[in-house]
Amino acid sequence: MFETLPAPKMDGIIALMQAYAEDPRADKIDLGVGVYRDAQGRTPVMRAVKAAEARILAEQDSKSYLSLAGDAAFLNAMEGLLLGGAVPSARVAAVGTPGGTSAVRQICDLVAKVRPGTTVWVSAQTWPNHGPLIAAAGLQARPYRYLDADAGALDRDGMFADLGAAQPGEVVLLHGCCHNPTGVDLSPQDWAEVAALLESTGATPFVDMAYQGFGEGLDADAGGLRHLAARLPEVLIAASCSKNFGLYRDRVGIAMAVVPENNRASLATSLAGLSRQSFAFPPDHGGRVVSTILGDPLLRAQWQEELDEMRSRVQTNRRALADALRAATGSDRMGSVAAQQGMFSILPLSEAQVTQLREEHGIYMLWDGRVNMAGLDPSRAGDVARAVAQVMRSA
Repeated sequence: MFETLPAPKMDGIIALMQAYAEDPRADKIDLGVGVYRDAQGRTPVMRAVKAAEARILAEQDSKSYLSLAGDAAFLNAMEGLLLGGAVPSARVAAVGTPGGTSAVRQICDLVAKVRPGTTVWVSAQTWPNHGPLIAAAGLQARPYRYLDADAGALDRDGMFADLGAAQPGEVVLLHGCCHNPTGVDLSPQDWAEVAALLESTGATPFVDMAYQGFGEGLDADAGGLRHLAARLPEVLIAASCSKNFGLYRDRVGIAMAVVPENNRASLATSLAGLSRQSFAFPPDHGGRVVSTILGDPLLRAQWQEELDEMRSRVQTNRRALADALRAATGSDRMGSVAAQQGMFSILPLSEAQVTQLREEHGIYMLWDGRVNMAGLDPSRAGDVARAVAQVMRSA
């Protein structure tokens, strides 16, 4: 039956993880895989998560199925975290999903049900899995300009020129904060202009929120999403709890739609129906951890303090690398790294230079030059910067 099944192309990030694991060099540096790491190089279990899990273990008395949408307490808590009351709950339909990846796919499948084959506008630099998920749903990805590589900042004119061509029934995918892979975020004014543009074109925004709390803070990071939701009739949302709760392996996500009140029931039914056709009931443990934390003032305060510490560490690493790059290159060309947001930035390197860094210096990053700031030990910033300067000079 499977004799003619073609071997799938290995995911580049998974391949990088495998190559790093097999590298015997003791001084190797992993700036590739997008997970948070502390100063000891670990991805820790947050203290608030441990406390919530202990409470759940003591109090939970059943492992029976929940509804297709998942635990109502989780859905409500995430609505508050993401939307902050920007719209009435009567306009919000949501389902829990196995991680943010599944949430993105669920939204794409929802769009495909009503607009088969429609266009999804995606920033030219984006999370590598966006394209495959869009294609798997039978939709068409179309890039819009986003990064001004020379300035390390937003290509504002290019972005608005491209998105001005979006049509009614098409979808515009936006990173809610901490743009992956560039670290270049929209300002509040940019979000207001995006909302006005989408209002005039009739295209529907789709916000992928994977890093809330890692940019400027929980509420500031959700400011753009909340502005869109308050102004526009429809907003699609996919969110992940992998980073801000550290629940990577528990796969906690949510797919959400903000729609007019008279459409909410049908959207909720459609989202639940899509769940039934793929994973049926969403996993509960991680979602219950999230709702337990967000529903308890003391646990929520502890979690937010830990998240603030994680964000501060990433910002410290950014500054360390920017300073080291400035010293090693004698240029401020990459000084914008310090001002960018979230876990990632793109260094202006070719794929050949990235390969050279890996093979000659044991420094691992994605093929497009994306580096994970949380994977950097500040004491090694100079080593990374000197290696980067060397491969740039040898080009």
